Amino acid sequence: MQTGSAKRRRLFCAFAFLAIIGLGLLVRSHHVSLPTLLAKYAGDALWAAMVYFAIGLCGPSLKSRSTALAALGFSFFIETTQLYHPPWLDQIRSARLGHLILGSTFNPPDFLAYLVGVLLAWIIDFGSRAGESRGEP
Repeated sequence: MQTGSAKRRRLFCAFAFLAIIGLGLLVRSHHVSLPTLLAKYAGDALWAAMVYFAIGLCGPSLKSRSTALAALGFSFFIETTQLYHPPWLDQIRSARLGHLILGSTFNPPDFLAYLVGVLLAWIIDFGSRAGESRGEP
């Protein structure tokens, strides 16, 4: 059975997760005119923030710091796997969803974008939980 704070966090993480997916798809679409570099790295930062909130959704009782470290580790792992190109994995990456989740090309600056995305997600999550520590509803 979940506590009230776990339910609230799960709901918050679900909302943030879905909002970030929408924003990420918008940033990378032709509907928003952003410079290519900004769209690319904003999309990467949003992807890492989405991972943060997915982990928070699955583990609502995790501390924000643990969630951030797990999201950063996962993001770095996925980026590093882009150095590995067996045919079966490249076939998954060639599908739109596979590309959105796994990426395709290793790019060291992506690590910084992931760090920024996780840091922003952590700040948002930490702020959303501040009231709980003071006993506010």
